[in-house]
Amino acid sequence: MNRLARSISAEWRKVRATKLWWVLAIVLAGYSAMMAAVFAFMFGSMASEMGGIAIPSQDAANLAYSSVSTFGYVIPLLFGALMATGEIRHRTLGLAFTYEPKRGIVLLGKVIVLLGIGIVLGLIGVIGAVAAAASVFGASGGDPMLGSSVTLALLARIIGAIAIWAVIGFGVGVLLRNQAFAIVLTLVFTQFIEPVLRMAASFWDWSAQLAKFLPGAASDSFVGASVMNSMSTVDPTMPASAQPLGIWGGLAVLAAYAIVAVAIGWATRWRRDVR
Repeated sequence: MNRLARSISAEWRKVRATKLWWVLAIVLAGYSAMMAAVFAFMFGSMASEMGGIAIPSQDAANLAYSSVSTFGYVIPLLFGALMATGEIRHRTLGLAFTYEPKRGIVLLGKVIVLLGIGIVLGLIGVIGAVAAAASVFGASGGDPMLGSSVTLALLARIIGAIAIWAVIGFGVGVLLRNQAFAIVLTLVFTQFIEPVLRMAASFWDWSAQLAKFLPGAASDSFVGASVMNSMSTVDPTMPASAQPLGIWGGLAVLAAYAIVAVAIGWATRWRRDVR
């Protein structure tokens, strides 16, 4: 077994030794199910009553299922941040460096494991959302579109976005180091600051151009569906520059956030002496 494989194995054992990952997985599944059911009801059974605009079944399903990443991305972000700050708080990072002196290998091992756990979290969130939304669509006579290749591709991108968010959270945790501060900042940014910025910025052309490069906006663009992005699509009063980046543009920006966060953490924090 090479050094990277040993590091990955060690990090995987650390994750499995705690309850954090499956507790957050349950939270994500429940939260995703709740939000997806709400949007399935709004855009499915009530579609004809929403301003007289009938929403196609595929669009309604996309909006319901994408609630996993639109609203639930805070969960993998928190998990990644706690993975980093927890090691610093409990002083187990020094032990990892003792067994593997090359810190770059330890960092890479953690990132790979986080991607894997992010995929698991994304899959669990998708299962919760699909189960809830499909039930609502079925009860209201709508089509959950589960046999559509468009839906399957959307679900795959949701899982990918959740995995990338876990890495972004890890980079944020390495930068901040303080666990309480990382938790508070993550919650405040995802639940208040960015949503407000995205809503406010959509009214002016120059600010809308900048707002679509925010991490949440990039994530929604990559997934390909979002309640927030849909506002700029259906509202003619929104500036043209408020249109989302597109799938590949969103992926590039979201991946850049992950790479930059981890790289800055490596350059400024990871190479310091561990107390």
